[in-house]
Amino acid sequence: MPSSPPVLWDAVLQRLKDQLPAFTLDAWIRPLTVRVEDDCLRVRCPSAFHRDRVRERLLERIERCVSEESGRSMPVELQVCPPLPGRPSAPRVRTPSPPPARPTRTPRAPSPREQFELPYAFENFVVGPCNALAREASFAIARQRQPQLNALFLWSQEPGRGKTHLARSIVSEARKRQGRPGRCLYTSAEAFTNEFVASVRENRVDRFTRGYREGCQLLVVEDVQFLKRKKATQTELFHTITHLLDVGARVVVTGNALPISIEGLDVQLRSRLSTGLVAELEAPDAEVRRKILRERAASGGVSLPEDCLQLLVDSVRGNVRDLEGVLTQIVASASLLERRIDIDLTRLALRKVVPALPPEACLEIPTVMELVGSFFKLRPEALASRSRRHEVLVPRQLAMYLCCRRTQASVAEIAHAFGRAHPAVRNAVRRVEKRTLQSAPSRYQLEAISARLDEIARARAR
Repeated sequence: MPSSPPVLWDAVLQRLKDQLPAFTLDAWIRPLTVRVEDDCLRVRCPSAFHRDRVRERLLERIERCVSEESGRSMPVELQVCPPLPGRPSAPRVRTPSPPPARPTRTPRAPSPREQFELPYAFENFVVGPCNALAREASFAIARQRQPQLNALFLWSQEPGRGKTHLARSIVSEARKRQGRPGRCLYTSAEAFTNEFVASVRENRVDRFTRGYREGCQLLVVEDVQFLKRKKATQTELFHTITHLLDVGARVVVTGNALPISIEGLDVQLRSRLSTGLVAELEAPDAEVRRKILRERAASGGVSLPEDCLQLLVDSVRGNVRDLEGVLTQIVASASLLERRIDIDLTRLALRKVVPALPPEACLEIPTVMELVGSFFKLRPEALASRSRRHEVLVPRQLAMYLCCRRTQASVAEIAHAFGRAHPAVRNAVRRVEKRTLQSAPSRYQLEAISARLDEIARARAR
């Protein structure tokens, strides 16, 4: 049983980490602090809004985890304790728990890599053109749908695109379906290296080798790029993978580049990693970003208005972690300010977490007008004309919207460029946001032009 409130809460957090999505944990659980009074765990929330949401959706789960960790029934009371004015919300005081007793080493004892909890599943992996091949290949190898598919390499140039989600989902799915005997092992290249180095130091390499090879049906190794210039560890991993494939086991490896492009890897290991199916996870497109935001918001019990959702999709074009970070910022702001989530709060949160474009990558009003005009087969001057015809009005409003989003120009400067007053620009922004919510063709137009603007901005930033 944990001996102090910080240690108890750390243990509860570890349980919740295996049960809740990362967004829910960051938005609703991590801001909480605890203390024990009168044999009751008092959980302090940053606002009444936060307290009510935790009570409604998470309190029962917290109580269950507290009872399991404390070994007895301990009441949990939620209190409102906002952060002090002018100071950020302080994190929990973490008291490190005593180091666990060193386990008795036996060749067949289950290792942490076998017992590791994997709170990921294929069911909550959002699929789109950017990751469809990687997802289908992962599912097939987890279920052994295709006997000839026994080696898979997942890669992406940027973090946060779903490699870890798929890697852990493979192990979770395989463990659910496997029968005894047989083991499914999950590790990282760093952990593999640390274990191997320790085994060399303690003169037990044979035991280490047996641990990864004997009876193993599936081995998943993440972030192989960590092995750069670690020759001995690379050789050990190469022989481990070769042995497993020779006996009919499955091997999944992830990295941040194609195997042949990872500098510092031995030629034979690169070749071995390239022999199976190689699948890339690309940056999520607009539709995948929309699905991810909807799912993360729903899993955290958050109602995200459609106009806010569309603004996030347009503004955050990075990886899944970027999306989750922005969503966490919005929820935290709503909780601390006790406001409902609306477009103004979303814009406020975006300004805090989405970095501004570097000056050389920023676009000018004429560039936007020229590109929009070209897309709709209009001369740029037509967008600044007095025409109210539909075929001119709609492109003009879209150009104003993009000028607001993609340039550093003020509303006054945009209004002047289009020969309009300030209210016309704000009205154009509202109308474009509404149209893109209600009309798929309008969304396509906006996304197509935005993609071209991205290309121009990237070219300027080089």
